[in-house]
Amino acid sequence: MQMHITAKGVKFKQDIRPHECAVQQIIEVSTGEVKVAHSGATLSSVAIGSCIAVAALDLEKRIGAIAHIMLPGRSPESCAEKTRYADDAIEEMLNQMLKAGTNANDIEVCLVGAGNVLQKEDDTICDANIESVTGILKEKNISVIASLLGGTKRKSVFMDIENGSISYTEGDDPVKLLWRP
Repeated sequence: MQMHITAKGVKFKQDIRPHECAVQQIIEVSTGEVKVAHSGATLSSVAIGSCIAVAALDLEKRIGAIAHIMLPGRSPESCAEKTRYADDAIEEMLNQMLKAGTNANDIEVCLVGAGNVLQKEDDTICDANIESVTGILKEKNISVIASLLGGTKRKSVFMDIENGSISYTEGDDPVKLLWRP
């Protein structure tokens, strides 16, 4: 049986075998949010422009997280939405994953985003976000196993924690696989 699935305007086809169907909880991660989930859930972050979605996974324990990062560096002291910033968001994501039962050495990440969707020549936020996020991950010895960064199209990312796959869309293109164990 063929089933067409739509997630916030993103369509993709999937072969469904009734005896293999399992209901998955879909958890949306908006700009500036960090969310952690376990097997049986799909984390989703859509409409990623200059932001970067850091999709982190402990494949063995089936614990996943997405941090939808908007800005480079650390937040100002007066900022109420600290996880909009790379330093704070990655720190919060790792803390939540550790509380969920993972080991820091078992976390691998995929990066999606940092597109200059407004196509402005003087827009440097994309490059600053890439530099900030990759620098923080390197500092923390976290492996980046796949990335889709740059360009001019908006992106979306989907993490199926059960099978460890990370899929994405770019613009109005169909869903494609970024990484799978």
